[in-house]
Amino acid sequence: MILLKLTQNELFKIFSLVRSYIGLIVFTVIIPLILWAYGMGTTHIEQQIESSVSEMFFIEGSPTNGFTAAYFIMNFFWIHIPFLIALVGGDIFAGEHANGTFRVYATRPISRLSIFVSKTLATMIYTFIFVMYFGLLTLGLGLIWHGVGDMLVFQDGVLILESSDALVRFFIAYFFSFINMALISAIAIFFSTMVRNAIGPVIGTMALFIFVLMVSTLPLDVFEHVQPYLFTTYFSNWEQAFYDPIPWTDLFIGFGLIVSNIIFFLGTAFIIFRRKDILS
Repeated sequence: MILLKLTQNELFKIFSLVRSYIGLIVFTVIIPLILWAYGMGTTHIEQQIESSVSEMFFIEGSPTNGFTAAYFIMNFFWIHIPFLIALVGGDIFAGEHANGTFRVYATRPISRLSIFVSKTLATMIYTFIFVMYFGLLTLGLGLIWHGVGDMLVFQDGVLILESSDALVRFFIAYFFSFINMALISAIAIFFSTMVRNAIGPVIGTMALFIFVLMVSTLPLDVFEHVQPYLFTTYFSNWEQAFYDPIPWTDLFIGFGLIVSNIIFFLGTAFIIFRRKDILS
């Protein structure tokens, strides 16, 4: 009961901050704009797709429908979302230090474990809401705006997914996207326990993300052996939800590595927080 009340309190504090709405506002403005531009400029794309597959397949509806639009936007945004996620995770502990409110916690009979768990749960709930809102806008608004139809995926050729199948695969993709963003939140929490201002954790999270991303994507032999163990190697694993058949083994290998990183960063963050002098 105490943990529930603490988590509710942390959620209230998160959603009372302006920075918590920056990403949501950005999505609310940019995604409809992209969907509008997508509808205005896909005539040439449709002609190319139809000419390349019309002799082999019958396509129901437009090949550039809401499913294809949502897939297009996901490919564009997955590398930008971490910054917006880090804005909240980076402030969850550092903001309390900056405001001196941890001293209030110290005078109450609440364990540091309860404080840490409640803040972590609240951050993960925000992350889930953030990803689901992104999915609601991209897929929901995309289907309303551009309609339903078969989805075309260009991966080692052309894969055509029926609309009912595509919808299920999007839910799978959003689930793995949430796990990836949960890791970003965990990293931001880790840095947030180390400093007393919210800017440092955001910069630290993005610096680490960009560095690991560079190492995992650079086609250099010296990095080849470490790339399978880097979390950014699996940050585009949501795309595998649209393969046929879905490579579940590869998906869960990436899932296991991401989850192990979440446990590592949160575990280390708790050790730091437990030993931290919050009275000075």
